[in-house]
Amino acid sequence: MARFAWEGTTRAGEKRRGVIEADSRAIVEERLKGDGVAIQRISREGGLGDINIQIGTGIGAKDLQIFTRQLATMIDAGLPLVQCLDILANQTENKSLKKVLQSVKNSVEQGATFSDSLKKHPKVFDELYVNLVAAGEVGGILDTILNRLAIYIEKAVKLKNQLKSAMYYPIGILVVAIGVIAIMLLKVIPVFEKMYKDMGDAELPKPTQVVIRISHSFLDGWYIYFGILFGFVFAIIFARRTDQGREFTDRVLLRIPIIGPVLRKIVVARFTRTLGTLLSSGVPILDALEICARTAGNRVVQKAILGAREKISQGMDMAGPLSESKVFPTMVVQMIGVGEQTGAMDQMLNKIADFYEEEVDAAVSGLTSLIEPVMMAFLGVVVGGLIVAMYLPIFGLAGNIG
Repeated sequence: MARFAWEGTTRAGEKRRGVIEADSRAIVEERLKGDGVAIQRISREGGLGDINIQIGTGIGAKDLQIFTRQLATMIDAGLPLVQCLDILANQTENKSLKKVLQSVKNSVEQGATFSDSLKKHPKVFDELYVNLVAAGEVGGILDTILNRLAIYIEKAVKLKNQLKSAMYYPIGILVVAIGVIAIMLLKVIPVFEKMYKDMGDAELPKPTQVVIRISHSFLDGWYIYFGILFGFVFAIIFARRTDQGREFTDRVLLRIPIIGPVLRKIVVARFTRTLGTLLSSGVPILDALEICARTAGNRVVQKAILGAREKISQGMDMAGPLSESKVFPTMVVQMIGVGEQTGAMDQMLNKIADFYEEEVDAAVSGLTSLIEPVMMAFLGVVVGGLIVAMYLPIFGLAGNIG
């Protein structure tokens, strides 16, 4: 994406200038014409020396949360939106965020709405963010909406970190276990084998022979073992790039013992928090469900939400279709049904989200405490078994001497 400097005149005859990030000059021209600007000059900024290779947007969830909270405080204090954006753009230390805020400010100055200006940066401000801001602008409660957004982002980041803890810890220990076993088979066992050969042609115990054969197999064909391992990993990555593969792997993840229930709680907490935030901000139920489906993070849950949305558009309630999907726990479905009957759906959803976030906290802590001794025991049995098998001839020799 390149940066284009422009100069033009508004319908009122005012001269304006600014900088827009876009993929081409044509997109800039179309955007300016849509904003009612008569273009006088457009030039692309920088050349080869300005190439900036960057992975992602360079703007983290914490940066976005701080910006949202500060903007809500300023608007609540009565400062004009353009002035708020200018202040925040100048004070932020994140260069990527500074460029985005300057672009948003320029767009608002040219007459575009705040939500439309945010929509031009979809990698930073997602659909949920833009829709909530649009609802806040229409309802005149932008500061309230921004505060809700800041709370939502904070809780979403917490859930994301808990998901990483639930997944990365066992994977990390498993990688260490594979590394230790590989070192034993490649380096340690051949030393013992050479020592026994030097001692004579005495027959070795069966466990020792089995371990030596495994070591030989690993030494001669280690690339096959690692090829199978990496092939399995890449097969999963490739499968998740397709719709059917993504849905299959997501379904399997939800059914894995111990980890599956934790992931299900995380998904339920994310869905109820997102839907509760959208409904309490005045977003229509059908639009809110569509946004929830896109941000669900799990294709099985996404399919269940879209199915419920379709049934609701036909006049049905929400609890019935969610119950039929078999994805959401019975308690969640029943509480949503009560929320529909009492007209307090948003409050009920936020209560469910609070409950499940606490459940996730306890589950992740329990998972960590459970997996650690299990993996340590696994390592102890495997590594200890290899060592005992290699020391059996020495034990036998000591018995004969005795």
